[in-house]
Amino acid sequence: MNNAFLVLLLGYVLSQFYRAFLAVIAADLSRDLVLGPAALGNLSAIWFATFALAQFPVGIALDRIGPRRTMAGLFLVAVAGAVLFSLATSFTTAAFAMSLIGIGCSPILMGTMYYFGRTAPPEKFALLGSMIIGFGSFGNLLGSAPLAYAAAMIGWRDSMIGIAVATAISALLIFIVIKDPPQVTNQSGTKDGFFSGLFAILSMRPILLMAAFALVSYASVAALRGLWLAPYFGTVHGFDVTERGHAALLMATAMSLGALAYGPMEQKFGGAKPVIVAGCCITLGVLFALYFFGASSATGSLVLYAMLGFFGMSYAILLAHARLFFPAHLLGRGVTTMNFLSIGGAGLLQFVSGAFVESRLAQGLQGDQVYGALHGLIGVLLLGSFLLYLKVPARPAK
Repeated sequence: MNNAFLVLLLGYVLSQFYRAFLAVIAADLSRDLVLGPAALGNLSAIWFATFALAQFPVGIALDRIGPRRTMAGLFLVAVAGAVLFSLATSFTTAAFAMSLIGIGCSPILMGTMYYFGRTAPPEKFALLGSMIIGFGSFGNLLGSAPLAYAAAMIGWRDSMIGIAVATAISALLIFIVIKDPPQVTNQSGTKDGFFSGLFAILSMRPILLMAAFALVSYASVAALRGLWLAPYFGTVHGFDVTERGHAALLMATAMSLGALAYGPMEQKFGGAKPVIVAGCCITLGVLFALYFFGASSATGSLVLYAMLGFFGMSYAILLAHARLFFPAHLLGRGVTTMNFLSIGGAGLLQFVSGAFVESRLAQGLQGDQVYGALHGLIGVLLLGSFLLYLKVPARPAK
């Protein structure tokens, strides 16, 4: 398990890099490919869209052929995408390359979770998942200062070739080290088709009750970290570019540490649900504190954003809770469905929150009023989904 863990961790670190690298080389891309801000944003959106949509075929591939070939094979698609991106001379080529990278990265985390779900003791699933997400999230840092340094030294194109080589090595290691668990069938002795398996998952009452929470919980953190942190601190508290960068680093670090902490807490308190409930209560308190008091203190807002990053990262043990309700033959499709909800929710909330902020600004509201209302809106959405989650049983009925 130790070698397998390290190999899977390397893959997830690289997947996280691909999620974050565009922002660092944005100026170079704008110059060399003649791209405006909207085009750059679309490149990032293409990665998320293809990544999310690929979750459904990835789920059935995990159940049918196992994680070894699914992850290694699709990671080679990411290699092709990275090489093509390094050669891009237009938006069209770069967009196609990003779609390949998104598809290539799509099985890495869920293939890892599937592997743990089938090979590790059930009581270790949340701990292993939180460690992968926590340590792997530092891949965002690989896509920051180290990439900026490499791009300055050898250029962004050669830097992408270097990452492509690392991704190819990771795919090879996955293929060599990871061993597929035995395939399983349903109780009738047959394999479910794609739609029948998906219908079986979505007809489970606990999963339906979790669905709204899966859509909103990770999205609440992702939207504020990825989209609104810099405008909020810049507009409301007057932070300059460097100070906004420090605030983003603080929250990103808190998110990684929070993901790492949730696994041990799940073991200490004997299950996922009580820890998720406690973490969400604190997260709700933070969001409503930002709504009422966020404009009054820059330092207080920094502390609250760090708390939001730490306590809002219950994603791994939410997946561990959902995993309890999936039969073995549907595990791949189950975890990828939950991942689709989380990633899709992050994209949806960014769209909704963008429209919300734009409408409030059009009404002539001041920055503190706009962003205070944004924190309140996210808090209300999270509260509504949380109330549904409270109805989910802690464990399946025996």
